[in-house]
Amino acid sequence: MRVLITGSAGFIGSALSLRLLERGDQVIGVDCLDEYYDVTLKEARLTRTLAYDGYTDVRARIEDRDAMRATFTAHRPDMVVNLAAQAGVRYSIENPDAYVDSNLVGFANILEGCRRHGVKHLVYASSSSVYGSNTNMPFSVHHNVDHPVSLYAASKKANELMAHTYSHLYDIPTTGLRFFTVYGPWGRPDMALFKFTKAILADQPIDVFNYGKHRRDFTYIDDIVEGVMRVLDRPAAPNPQWNGDVPDSGTSTAPYRLYNIGNNQPVELMHYIATLEQCLGKEAQKNLLPLQPGDVPDTYADVTDLVRDTGYKPDMAVEQGVANFVAWYRDYYQV
Repeated sequence: MRVLITGSAGFIGSALSLRLLERGDQVIGVDCLDEYYDVTLKEARLTRTLAYDGYTDVRARIEDRDAMRATFTAHRPDMVVNLAAQAGVRYSIENPDAYVDSNLVGFANILEGCRRHGVKHLVYASSSSVYGSNTNMPFSVHHNVDHPVSLYAASKKANELMAHTYSHLYDIPTTGLRFFTVYGPWGRPDMALFKFTKAILADQPIDVFNYGKHRRDFTYIDDIVEGVMRVLDRPAAPNPQWNGDVPDSGTSTAPYRLYNIGNNQPVELMHYIATLEQCLGKEAQKNLLPLQPGDVPDTYADVTDLVRDTGYKPDMAVEQGVANFVAWYRDYYQV
């Protein structure tokens, strides 16, 4: 297959590209190497994929309409995985324009490319953030998610609505994946595990929000990639039982699906930090703070639909996942 992956120098995009290349697919990788975080890390990730003959490197922003039209026309992908986005809940409060440009305008350009070039399946990254003010756990794709608490979350919910419209109007199979707190080797420096590790090794204090009491469904990178692969190979199909009198948020009469990809086992932040301390052999200096605006206290993924439809359930224990990250971090940064 020819698979176009946006955000191909990103954490998930790079790992997914490698898996597809290893099984013999061709990958058209689109990335602008945005400076939101360390570009040298993105370049190092790219070095791994550029080693494969089947990888084509396209430097472009998805919000650049002309560049996206040219990319789809030149490469005519069979499948598309949209992972490019302005990430981060807290940054969306500081710089909302970046989220409108990448997550809304950019995603519209991807949808148009899929429509005009007969793409067989569009898989795109949504987020556990869409659950917002929901407290009924575990979070299910069949729950209503109309109360986001950050612009980032609202942009991801908007992506799901936009995808449904294109599935309905143009019969394009689209699948949205709500990722739950992804972590692991080659991860993002703006995320907690990376920041904590860097600070602890430098004998600097770490900011622990919500006084460490919130829980996250931490999901290891390999589990995320395996879930994406399983879903990609199974284009979304209509749900013949869908009923407009009792509308189901996770399916449709159109070829449209939503799945959670989470570890299905929430972990309290303090346990996560204790696990990291054990792996590093150092205790953290903790600066306990209240919950930040835009954050939610807990996340917990119901993965029933993913297991039923793909036969796959994420299962990496945080103890092993954190140990794997620490081993990578020490090697990469020569610490």
